[in-house]
Amino acid sequence: MNCALALQTLPRVESDEEVVRIVDEVIAYIDSTGLEYYVGPFETTVEGDLEQIMEIIKFSQLKAIEAGAPSVSSYIKLVYSPEKHILTTDEKISKYHK
Repeated sequence: MNCALALQTLPRVESDEEVVRIVDEVIAYIDSTGLEYYVGPFETTVEGDLEQIMEIIKFSQLKAIEAGAPSVSSYIKLVYSPEKHILTTDEKISKYHK
């Protein structure tokens, strides 16, 4: 693993229920990739290789549109280091979730 992504997907829809439904579909897509991920209250963190992460960014947008959002905004934080260890989500936060 050489990349970590924090992805917040915000479908432009009228109701909170629709936001939750569409975001749930995006998270289901992320789950289907088999990569390690952590769902937080504002964003989902995904760990993998750069190529896998870039696909997740792309297909998360497409999944939100496919699920019914007329448009979608995403906020992305990306850490990439081809030669160095990237701290995993577990290494960063496990001490707080016992």
